[in-house]
Amino acid sequence: MAAAVRTLADKKGLDPVVLDVRGLCGFADYFLIVSGASRRQVLALADYLLQALKEVGGRPLGTEGLEEGSWVLLDFNDVVIHLLSPALREFYNLEGLWSEAHRPPLEQFLGAAPPPPS
Repeated sequence: MAAAVRTLADKKGLDPVVLDVRGLCGFADYFLIVSGASRRQVLALADYLLQALKEVGGRPLGTEGLEEGSWVLLDFNDVVIHLLSPALREFYNLEGLWSEAHRPPLEQFLGAAPPPPS
């Protein structure tokens, strides 16, 4: 998960969100949702991500949307990654559909410590 979050942050993925869906979903532990500003960026993010995860031994069980590029889904078994255009992300509202899911701070995956509680 950390490699995916770091790769997408490095490649300027928009508004990354991690949803911890353990206990809410039977097919994954986490969803990683990220937008790309254009079809080209969504496809580039998918390409960079597949390459980066391959380098650390990650291979997707399945991929969808690589031809279209408006919504790419990468299934890494316990982590399902959604790369969407902003319009589709707003329309399908995955964050709202899974509103009961815990949202761990991105810093947890980026290697930076979260800010101390106030």
